[in-house]
Amino acid sequence: MKITIIEVGKVPEPLQGKFAPYSAMFREMFASTGRRFDYDAVKVLEGEPLPDPVGLEGIAITGSSAGVYEDHAWLDPLRDFIRQVYAAQTPMLGICFGHQVMADALGGDVRKSEKGWGLGRHHYRVTRRPDFMDLAPDTLSVVCSHQDQVIVPPDEAEVILASDFTPNAGLLYRTGQALSFQPHPEFDDSYGTALTELRRGKATDEVIEEALGSFSSASDSARLREYIAQFMQDAGTRHQAG
Repeated sequence: MKITIIEVGKVPEPLQGKFAPYSAMFREMFASTGRRFDYDAVKVLEGEPLPDPVGLEGIAITGSSAGVYEDHAWLDPLRDFIRQVYAAQTPMLGICFGHQVMADALGGDVRKSEKGWGLGRHHYRVTRRPDFMDLAPDTLSVVCSHQDQVIVPPDEAEVILASDFTPNAGLLYRTGQALSFQPHPEFDDSYGTALTELRRGKATDEVIEEALGSFSSASDSARLREYIAQFMQDAGTRHQAG
């Protein structure tokens, strides 16, 4: 199965050279599970065009510093692309901004949250266990870095991961072929820590220090990576059979 990674964000300039691009982080996320996938990467911010949805085997949309409510020339084409991929029931994954733009394109409401910055390792309740995460524990602890949130999920989506800070942190869509998460299982702790430090002066000192302290708690990113890889594998099998 080939996963086409739609890279719509870049590692912040002060951290470039120290950390791999987001498309590489996604490849490593899947590779760490031991499952074999092939990959393409589309660097949208560098002007690369979105591929024809026909014939794609699976897509994954990365995080971004952009907001879905901002004016970017690539946003409307991306929304149209998401709707076409969803209609074709091609396996689709969105993380952070990817989670938000999928919800936005498919009828949800995404805004900058009045709660402010979500940083560090947050703890999320598992509110539903689809087959690909049937053995999930009651909570998953995963790195996040965001201000925007899905405020109202699309009618097509069901919440599978939630917290008091982020009530719509994980969405599984009605077709069973689209999945998205607000937190970042592709981030390792060194990058999560560096991003948190970069928010000084934007988030409050209290939020920064609490976020930095949260990295001492156990991570469930490896679990979430496994669930995502299983989802893509299962969804790919269904898509191929259809």
